[in-house]
Amino acid sequence: MKRLPIVLSFLLFLLLFSSCDTLQKQKTIKLAHGLDMSHPVHKAMMLMGEELDKNSKGALKLEIYPNQQLGSERQCLELLQIGSLGMTKVSAAVMENFSPNMKVFGLPFLFKDRAHTFNVLDGDIGKELLDGGQKYWLKGLGYYDSGSRSFYTKEKPIQTPKDLEGLKIRVMESVTAMNMVNKLGGSPTPISWGELYTSLQQGVVDGAENNPPSFYLSRHYEVCKYYTLDEHTTIPDVLIISTHLWKDLSDEEQGWLQSAVDTSVQYQRELWATSELEALEAVKKAGVEVVRPDKSSFKNKVKSIYEEYKDDIPVYNLIKRIQEVQ
Repeated sequence: MKRLPIVLSFLLFLLLFSSCDTLQKQKTIKLAHGLDMSHPVHKAMMLMGEELDKNSKGALKLEIYPNQQLGSERQCLELLQIGSLGMTKVSAAVMENFSPNMKVFGLPFLFKDRAHTFNVLDGDIGKELLDGGQKYWLKGLGYYDSGSRSFYTKEKPIQTPKDLEGLKIRVMESVTAMNMVNKLGGSPTPISWGELYTSLQQGVVDGAENNPPSFYLSRHYEVCKYYTLDEHTTIPDVLIISTHLWKDLSDEEQGWLQSAVDTSVQYQRELWATSELEALEAVKKAGVEVVRPDKSSFKNKVKSIYEEYKDDIPVYNLIKRIQEVQ
């Protein structure tokens, strides 16, 4: 009878030892982003976490912080650079400050259509650009679909570039985006995404530009009642990992993570296509006038931007290569 407690104690010791060993081996990757939890990007990240857990059999975990809990896109990138954060999602427009060749994505009317966009992103050009920020401790893992960006305004619809004259338009912290709005006749005003709703309300800016789901989920349609689908830029979101973390992962762990990322990218693109249609219907019901202008006048206004990159050989070559992709 006295042997039973000894056996139970031994089994308890083995259980505790096994648990400690599992905890010691388990790694948690912190991923922060600035979007709402109902956004397709966040939903895709949730799937990524599930895939990573499955691929690694629990050895790698993903901990997600949405809604700018850990800072703006730029702040999250800076946290990645010092190794205080593992992963983040940013617009390629913000990445151009860290990986200069990504500025090519900010060029207006660069892509022929959605199929052309994905062929570029998923091909050699896209992969080269994902690796372009490594000297700044930032490595790209994949591209989420962010649709095409269009103008939305408070006081009047934008039918032609002339309608933008004198208007302060919020843009991202991107030289390329500011240059484009200048060419179209507007006054570009960089403001963080989290401050934009209030800035629109208070008249700090007269309008902004973004894709349909972001326009809807941000509730900017409550202030801006005109949405002009000129679709001037198609700038992807980029999933970024700190090179400090990437190098700390084994080859096997890197494979688990990349596989989870690839699965989430395809899932996000499916969600995105649906969310664009739903967002446009929702803002129409909320009283927004959706304008579909003749894009040719917008294209003519900005076509000189391409020639300005002739002296920037790497970017100019990228432009030509992208235009050649079928």
